[in-house]
This record gives sequence, structure tokens and C-alpha cells, in this order.
Amino acid sequence: MTESYKTVLEAGRDEFTVSHSRFIGWSKPVDTEEAALRFIEEIRKTHWDAAHNVWAYVLGSARERFSDDGEPQGTAGIPVLEVIRKEGLRDVAVVVTRYFGGIKLGAGGLVRAYTQGAKIALEAGKIIQRLPYLSRYVHTEYSLTGKFQREFAQRGYILKDTTYLEQVTFTVLIPPAEEENLQKLVAELTAGQGRLQPGPMEYLDFWQGEIIMKPSNHQRSE
Repeated sequence: MTESYKTVLEAGRDEFTVSHSRFIGWSKPVDTEEAALRFIEEIRKTHWDAAHNVWAYVLGSARERFSDDGEPQGTAGIPVLEVIRKEGLRDVAVVVTRYFGGIKLGAGGLVRAYTQGAKIALEAGKIIQRLPYLSRYVHTEYSLTGKFQREFAQRGYILKDTTYLEQVTFTVLIPPAEEENLQKLVAELTAGQGRLQPGPMEYLDFWQGEIIMKPSNHQRSE
């Protein structure tokens, strides 16, 4: 997978009450079906006394499952799954736990309640955008350190690491569309003497437009 996608950052939990029924929404990032089912089972074991533990999950761009867990067909699992779909999320599991309050909600009321439960669960888990970045190693002379650092900052490149040996080596993360521009930058600043080596692709997490899990930018010498 090399395209951007949305998921949740962390496990989330929130709740509300409607007509004396208590609804608890849970969400968690998962990357395998085993992880999704394990999360669902943990909630079911913890809330074994609840009337229902409705769930849905989406893995990758196609794999999805849901369960009404005893609620009328189409009133619970599908609404939860639809919230995940509409948000465009993948690699996420959601459980909505219901403690029955003695008042029936009707089909429309159940759909609204489980939809709300899924929404608050995902909001609590922080919906993030995961963007692919290319890792590149730039080898250059010490005298050009400041120039490269300024250029990286101005272009929005992420300086992940700097190593000082016989030459300076920058580990820089760039959007895939910037690869040619980085090549030109290295050639221009070093008069063709600098070296650029490829590294692995990494995903960076963005929440509300800001990087929330930036790679550490430390310097070391060996």
C-alpha cells in the first residue's frame, strides 16, 4: 500500500444515554483480522452483562465485517459500518455497547443511536490521515550543512536524522512528488558532488493538518 489513507491514531472511548439506554462507543486501530476480533472479544468479555455489543471493522480497502449482535437486522451493525465507510477509514474496528434502559427505541432510534455511538468512538480515537513519505539519504560536505537545513525547512521536508562522519549524511523524508526536486537541489547545492541514496518508504500521521508523530530529529557523531 503506497497511497494515503485515514484511520484512527489510538484506542478511543466515549458514551451517551438516550431513553435510559447507555451506549458506549469504542474504536481501535487494527492491522489484521485477528487483532480486530481480539479487540471485539475484549469488549464483549469486559461488558458481558450488556444487552448488545455491536461491532464493525474495515481492513485495507476491501475487507469489512459487522454484527448486529442481537439487535434487529439492519439497525446496528450496518449503521456502524456506514460511519466507518463515510469517514473513508481503514484498518479500524468499532464496538458500540448498549445497556438497555427499558424503553424501546424503534428501528429509526436504533439506527441513530448506533450511528452516534460509532461517530463518538472514532472522534475519541482521533481520525488521522496517513501519508506516504520517501526516505532519502543525502551525503554532502560539512560546509553545506546550514544551506541544506534551510532548504529542507523551506520546502517542508522532514529532517529525520543527521550523521557526522567524513561527510554529513542527512536522512530526509519527502512526499513522493518531491523526489525529482530533491535530486535537483542536491545537484545544485553541491555542484554535482553530493550523493543521494534511496531509503524505505514511511507513513507519517497527520491530525488536523499537523504531523503528530514526527520522527525524532537528533544529531549524532560516530
